[in-house]
Amino acid sequence: MKLSIRYYTDNSKSNKIGKTVIKCRLTFSKKRKEFSSGLFVNPKNWNSKQQYVEPEEPDADIINSQLSLIKTKINRAFLMLQVQENDFSAEDIYKAFKGEKSTREYNVIEFFERYLKRLKTLVGIDIVQVTWNKHMYVKNDIKKFIKWKYKTNDYPLKKIEANFLTELEYYFKTEQKLKQITINKKIQRFRKIIKSAVAENYLDKDPFMLFKSKTVRTEVVFLSPEELNLLEEHKFTQPRLQLVKDLFIFSCYTGLPYNEIMRLEFKHIIKGFDGNLWIQISRQKTSKSLSIPLLPKALKMLEKHTKDGYVFPRISNQCYNSYLKEIGAIIGIEKKLTTHMARRTFASTVLLYNDVPMEIVSELLGHSSMKITQDSYGKVVQKKISEEMQKLKKR
Repeated sequence: MKLSIRYYTDNSKSNKIGKTVIKCRLTFSKKRKEFSSGLFVNPKNWNSKQQYVEPEEPDADIINSQLSLIKTKINRAFLMLQVQENDFSAEDIYKAFKGEKSTREYNVIEFFERYLKRLKTLVGIDIVQVTWNKHMYVKNDIKKFIKWKYKTNDYPLKKIEANFLTELEYYFKTEQKLKQITINKKIQRFRKIIKSAVAENYLDKDPFMLFKSKTVRTEVVFLSPEELNLLEEHKFTQPRLQLVKDLFIFSCYTGLPYNEIMRLEFKHIIKGFDGNLWIQISRQKTSKSLSIPLLPKALKMLEKHTKDGYVFPRISNQCYNSYLKEIGAIIGIEKKLTTHMARRTFASTVLLYNDVPMEIVSELLGHSSMKITQDSYGKVVQKKISEEMQKLKKR
């Protein structure tokens, strides 16, 4: 967009000697900003079309030079704002010209959309498309909440107070019927946007600084050694069920999530420093590199599916989980089998139950922090300790 800079005389006001002030009008993005240049001239000597003071005016050259200098400084401020690649207004251009800090005031959804626009450029670099999508869904939720609560399409960012999150949580529970764990995730993503606004000085402080999400204790459900063995020993006559069983068993002994199993190619299987075969692949969710040694039972699954390109045939996550439900009913496992349960079985039954340290479990799972592993599997370790103590008592 172009910036228009025009000078004009305010003929409605004049000083004691009949001179009027020369004003400047900035027009940008269909918005205007007008201010006084501090220079006075006889209105008869002002050439509006040519934008300069006629020679008849005393000190005409000095005044014209000052007007030219003002225009140069405004253009320099405009260029500086363009280089920063942020949205700005005519008011921001004026403040940059005056050397003042910009105090652009955003609305919540307006700033959220700005955040999403910048985040989009990081897809494929620092984040995956799914992560961007999740933030976009939260923006849509916030927009619906603002419409529900304030009866408007947007809400001033600076008006947000601590109870905004309390009301939002209430809305999620009563209007959207969401579970607490889902609510916590959505609020966590929204708070990122607020923290970004604070970091960029669009908010003086984080209004949610004292807010604490309600703790959700979720039990980690996994297959016991006996249940895992029962599944391994069962032979299915239907190829689709046998394939899903193989995928599940492979995940139980590698910890690979569904996405990584579907992306797994034989180029990801390499000979490691120890002479054994390892999987080397990056997690789509966290972009963290995974290096997993292949245990014998995982190798057995690989040998069954040897072909070029992808290791395993394609199957949707929906079908995978649907067939797992069928498998559980056939075998007699009462726990609800899911693709993620295999990953939990790897962490619990295969690793922690065999005394593999928590930090190694965290590394093999590709968690972004050790705390995630501890929060999820801390009770598993306690159960293992309890079992060992019971054995010790019997001795």
